[in-house]
Amino acid sequence: MNNITLLIMAAGMGSRYGGLKQLDAIGPSGETIIDYSVYDAIKAGFTKVVFIIRKDFEQEFKSKITDKYEGQIQVEFAFQDLNDLPDEFTCPEGREKPWGTGHAIFSARNIINEPFVAINGDDFYGRESFKVVADYYRKGANSFSMVAFKLDKTLSSFGGVTRGLCTVNDEKLNTVIETADLEKTDYGVSSNRDIELDGTEPVSMNVWGFTPILFKYLEEKFVEFLSENGTEMKSEYLIPSVVNELIQSGQENVHVLRSGATWFGVTYKEDKPYVEGEIEKLVNKGEYPGKLF
Repeated sequence: MNNITLLIMAAGMGSRYGGLKQLDAIGPSGETIIDYSVYDAIKAGFTKVVFIIRKDFEQEFKSKITDKYEGQIQVEFAFQDLNDLPDEFTCPEGREKPWGTGHAIFSARNIINEPFVAINGDDFYGRESFKVVADYYRKGANSFSMVAFKLDKTLSSFGGVTRGLCTVNDEKLNTVIETADLEKTDYGVSSNRDIELDGTEPVSMNVWGFTPILFKYLEEKFVEFLSENGTEMKSEYLIPSVVNELIQSGQENVHVLRSGATWFGVTYKEDKPYVEGEIEKLVNKGEYPGKLF
């Protein structure tokens, strides 16, 4: 089988929460959402997991998260650093905000030489989501991919959310449009756009499949981004924008894979008990053991 790497974007965690507090237990034996992603990836046939983190959280991250994976899957780290920029650029004085998901993935350029799947560190994607993308690359595919979820399986019961609504043609991704205020109604799903939604629409939840050529594109487009936005304090170089540019320019196709799994995330504080309850149901049904690692 081809080697496949899972790349987990976790560099923003410490800066957003002042520590790793958002790695709260959601499983019956203290499991975090990341633990479930790694467990599902192992079951799906991934051979390595790379965590993108901040260097100053390395020891805490290892002790709280990755030490328990020893012997289960190869673990490596990439460090997102504000000063990791192309030679002609420097970080503006006083900037503290990370450069965004495009830069985060770029920071792993020296340790990934195989197909890889990039995900958020604080989202629960479900076993099926990892299996469909692993199977895609196991069969020798060499194009980019995205796992699409059904809109109604990604909503919160406690308020509106923002999702990347996708347009798809012949199982190829055409566009991803960030759409806000998505909320269930009696008639379907409402949003901040004047469109009718019934909940079956495909959305991106940041499960991207890539080949290593992405790193070349990321470097080229990062230079363009910094030339235009490099002096700003809060500008972000985002992976969906890079992917969209590659699609529109015809440089890459992005194959859309479908997951019927329900996405879980803690957008609102009220979401956490719901997520814990849903995980408990999955454990009780035997889909996960009571203790993962």
